[in-house]
Amino acid sequence: MIQIFHKKKEKFPTFAKNNFLLSMNQNHYVIIMAGGVGSRFWPMSRANFPKQFHDILGKGQTLIQETFARVSTFVPKENIYLVTNSRYLSLVQEQLPMMHEDQILLEPIGKNTAPCIAYACYKIKTINSKAVFLVASSDHLIHDNEKFEKDVKLAFKACVEKDIIMTLGITPTRPNTGYGYIQYLEDKANKGYFKVKTFTEKPTLEVAKTFIASGDFVWNSGIFIFSMKTILAAFEKNLPEIGELFQEIEACYFKPQERVEVVRVYNTCENVSIDYGIMEKANNAFVIPTEFGWSDLGTWASVYENSEKDYYENAVKGNIIVYHSHHNVIHISKKDKLVVINDLDGYIVVDTEDALIISPKSDEQFIKQVVSDVKQNKGDRYV
Repeated sequence: MIQIFHKKKEKFPTFAKNNFLLSMNQNHYVIIMAGGVGSRFWPMSRANFPKQFHDILGKGQTLIQETFARVSTFVPKENIYLVTNSRYLSLVQEQLPMMHEDQILLEPIGKNTAPCIAYACYKIKTINSKAVFLVASSDHLIHDNEKFEKDVKLAFKACVEKDIIMTLGITPTRPNTGYGYIQYLEDKANKGYFKVKTFTEKPTLEVAKTFIASGDFVWNSGIFIFSMKTILAAFEKNLPEIGELFQEIEACYFKPQERVEVVRVYNTCENVSIDYGIMEKANNAFVIPTEFGWSDLGTWASVYENSEKDYYENAVKGNIIVYHSHHNVIHISKKDKLVVINDLDGYIVVDTEDALIISPKSDEQFIKQVVSDVKQNKGDRYV
């Protein structure tokens, strides 16, 4: 059963609303990337109902609803575009009914982040060549929305004034080997953002420790800001084939034939990330080191870290009784199902309608292997 979470509407006088909207920059746009499956959240996250459509932390909103609400406080709602797989159209429309169909860009197949971003940028170019973009994932957690907004507005301003591509780098709290790292140069002008020196993908633990000790590395959040002019130039220089494919169909955007042409383009274009295809090759990449309570919520262990816990440090959701158990993350989907846990420490326990996993929290990457094995041995039913 799919649960849809609707936020209660607040009273907002018409005159105040109009002034609020006028204060927003009409050239500011958001691209929300929402096409991932989230296989490391199996068995809750499935191919037909992935993690961005779940209220994983029990906060009353799904991750995609939280993301939309966060950015709509400082970007006009009509300027928020969402790119997702075509199979998730009904989920998006149910959870974000305020979005017009033209704002929901449907990918026939996943081709990583570069085609996703190119599609949105080239489409929006046909209606506003002065657009400045924030690109963000639909399933990230951000605790301090005010700090996030402040950082994004600084980036917007910098990207309008300069021909640069900006990313937000998270000040690391530990030598995490699951994140990419960005090294930056000294900010002699004291502008709050720094020129990127290097990008490093998921280092070993020892290398990650040296990064933390150096003090000039941040985690790569995968959040980007750039102007239309700058990003199109980057595609033309570094990923010209992708740029040409989406430019060639610009006459079809916002028209019925758009979906047919997009299917053709996606069957042709390269599968490549924006990080590898553009950011790592750019000599105009900058970063804002920041901390606004960010997590990519990539694993059940990250859910544990960001969840409220009981007296024995268990993060539980569902109808659960726990005895002599500590440091577990326990999610039970069926509300009328009672689950009793006894003498268990440091485990992931996730029970859904048709699947159950019990696995050590320290071996969280194992879940990805499980999904592969389940698909191979049991078919698509359970994935």
